Amino acid sequence: MARLAAPVVLAELGWMAMSTVDTVMVGGLGPAAIGAIGVGCSIYYSIAIFGMGLLLGLDTLVSQAHGAGDKADTHHSLAQGVYSAVFIAVPMTILFWLMGPVYGWLGINEDVSRLAAPFVRTMGLGTLPLLLYGAFRRYLQGIGHVRPVMFALISANLFNWLFNWLLIYGHGGLPKLGVVGSALSTCLARIYMAVALLLAIWWFERRNERGLRSILRRPDPKRLLRLMGLGLPAATQILMEIGAFAAAAVLAGQLAPMMMAAHQIALTCASVSFMVPLGISSAAAVAVGQAIGAGDAARARRMGYMAVGLGCAFMACSASAFWFAPQPILRIFTRDAGVLAMGASLLAIAAVFQLFDGVQTVLTGALRGLGNTRLPMWANFVGYWLIGLPLGYYLCFRGGYGLIGLWWGLTLALVLISLTLLVTWQRHWMAMIRSEVSLKQ
Repeated sequence: MARLAAPVVLAELGWMAMSTVDTVMVGGLGPAAIGAIGVGCSIYYSIAIFGMGLLLGLDTLVSQAHGAGDKADTHHSLAQGVYSAVFIAVPMTILFWLMGPVYGWLGINEDVSRLAAPFVRTMGLGTLPLLLYGAFRRYLQGIGHVRPVMFALISANLFNWLFNWLLIYGHGGLPKLGVVGSALSTCLARIYMAVALLLAIWWFERRNERGLRSILRRPDPKRLLRLMGLGLPAATQILMEIGAFAAAAVLAGQLAPMMMAAHQIALTCASVSFMVPLGISSAAAVAVGQAIGAGDAARARRMGYMAVGLGCAFMACSASAFWFAPQPILRIFTRDAGVLAMGASLLAIAAVFQLFDGVQTVLTGALRGLGNTRLPMWANFVGYWLIGLPLGYYLCFRGGYGLIGLWWGLTLALVLISLTLLVTWQRHWMAMIRSEVSLKQ
């Protein structure tokens, strides 16, 4: 499990680093450019991640077919994943191209909007290679080959840095494109990632009788509907989780600037620690799905609990760091005394929810390996939107607890979601055990 999870964890961290590289590289263009990158990435990825989430059903289909030893079926699912990527990319690209007026409606600063609009339009051109990369990645993870995913993302960061340097400031005789150059660099990096993973698939399939040719087949409406039936709840769950924290950021934005800064810094710290159980979650989906496909229910159950154990072990370490050493972490971002004091309080709350966040993230992947993507969606909807955010809003603005109250509301949501998924996971296996016992009798 650790060997399967480690490369995926590094890939998730590499994914997070790419937007950081863009922000750092445009720093010399001034505050408006930095703001445009921040706003543009937030808008773009809020939509693009939903599209990527629609392909998460490949985790279930490919891993279970691979566990059953049905190579043709894994190819069939990959082909439908590629068609899905194309079908999803076309309307998304058009949407990004037409989003110019949205920035004004959101009340974003005019100088920032002027730069953000062409940035997002250019980023939109890379949507198809991004989704193709997503389909290829899910396939490789499903058949247990995760190192190419890690290599593609880490090397893509170097690729992205190089072309940022060339295109933003016009080095090497190239035109100086500013933030558009940064977006174009990201598009080129995505093409590189998609091609790199396609070559990896070719390498692993080259000894098969038909190789990649068996992937070239017509769209299968039934398989496409099954893929969307698994992917839509998973994508909605991701969107609701991202949306919950985006809503929390909007609420925090109504407070003093010092509060907003502390919120953003503490949330960044929690987001970095979240990348590790997120990678373990993908590994859990693959390991559980392969075991189910092989008809080994006991192994599937064991792999799920092992993944939860790995996630909890790491999150216990991050919780200890947040609780016992908040100041060294916060000083990476700021020296402001007020922000440091509030940030330390928020990291203490983050320490409380680390274990619960790890459990819910890993079990979402394990349940996806079983083919259950609906329950995590409903758990996130109820936990965040019906309980956590309303309670956080009340504690923040009515109860007099301020930002601390908002974070306690999010913490309660994570506790409820993790317990719901844990009970569901346990009940699934207890029901299976009872069924096996009754059959033997």
